Amino acid sequence: MTNLEVGVAGIVVALVLIAIRIPIGLALGLVSIVGIAVMFNMNVAWGMISATPFDYVGQWELSAAPMFLLMGFICSSTDMTRGLFLSLRLYLARLPGGLAITSVGACAFFAAASGSSVATASAMSRMAVPEMLDNGYDRGLATGTIAASGTLGSLIPPSVLLILYGVYAQVSVGQLFMAGFIPGILSALIYMAMIVIRVKLKPELAGSVRFEPTAEERREAFRDVWPLPTLILVVLGGIFSGAFSPTEAGALGAFAALVIAAVRRKLTRAALFEAVSQAVVSTASIFIILIGSLFFTRFLALSGFPRAFADAILSVSTETWWILLAVAIIFLILGMLIDSIGLLLLTLPILVPLVNEAGINPIWFGIIVIKLLEIGLITPPIGLNVYMINGALNNRVTLPEIFRGITWFLAMDLLTLIILIAFPILTLWLPSLAY
Repeated sequence: MTNLEVGVAGIVVALVLIAIRIPIGLALGLVSIVGIAVMFNMNVAWGMISATPFDYVGQWELSAAPMFLLMGFICSSTDMTRGLFLSLRLYLARLPGGLAITSVGACAFFAAASGSSVATASAMSRMAVPEMLDNGYDRGLATGTIAASGTLGSLIPPSVLLILYGVYAQVSVGQLFMAGFIPGILSALIYMAMIVIRVKLKPELAGSVRFEPTAEERREAFRDVWPLPTLILVVLGGIFSGAFSPTEAGALGAFAALVIAAVRRKLTRAALFEAVSQAVVSTASIFIILIGSLFFTRFLALSGFPRAFADAILSVSTETWWILLAVAIIFLILGMLIDSIGLLLLTLPILVPLVNEAGINPIWFGIIVIKLLEIGLITPPIGLNVYMINGALNNRVTLPEIFRGITWFLAMDLLTLIILIAFPILTLWLPSLAY
């Protein structure tokens, strides 16, 4: 077999292993070690194992990921979203589908303070979905709203996926954070507009909400609204103003979340243990996949597959639309089978050389990729956010009902994707101002 044939065989074997539920990091690592041993010898493979992990995982920029995860889980475990949700409800509950619109807004705010789609969906599903169901909302609309809005944590900064993309593709994480802000807000607004139109046309979707808050309820909501906006101001304000780097912002954000939770007297030993445990487990999972993908990158580079793949795509057309279409098809298919972090790190070794060869702006391309990953978070049969909500609700709403509910949101995601591709300025305007 030629090296290229070994590379193709390695990709096929890796996808098969992932499909039968072998952990992604382990699957990529095993395929890479065996593939390099076949192409060269076992000494070369062992040399890669001994040198590669430390050199890559030790990068300073990656330390932002566990800090932002910790910040998000502290917010979730200390119930920092309730005051904001109640305050938004005061203004939005009377709109068509007001509770669903409130949930989208609360998810957008929480996404700006967590960096994790899973944390966003988990936190909001326990709060917003039961209230919508108790008020007679369609079960698919109630759960679909949170499943889709939870994905905003991937796009609205600070995003762990943007950090991983930036480090891997050697792109400024600060610029990526700025680039993701407008697309993230646009996604939320399109969700809200769709909910209003659907409920206007079919009012029974939103039940019959009778919300007449008392003066005391209004005061209580506003007294507890400050934690998330304060945290967002500290983190994103510092990054966008250039006061500190994304890595420093992650550490400061985690510390600020601890201080805010302590001031609110919510920082119990159990809440802190839960937040730290979730952050440690999530970080370990990400870094295992990261190390496996790094092995896979070396394996593919030695096989010559990325160059052959880029040549094959560019031989059809060098137009940007064709490249993006090919990438979108890959992500939409694999997104049904592989979780977002695994899919990102599996495909970057192939796509980064293609993007560089085609001369596509890597920041704009990164936002397109993250948006495609967002879609993968709610598409069957994997749909990680869907399973998260199903578990958080103790199967009160079945998986088929949730997947039915996300259909309209998937259509809105595709609309947003088309807008972002058609108007790159929406992505690149803020980074151009700051840099």
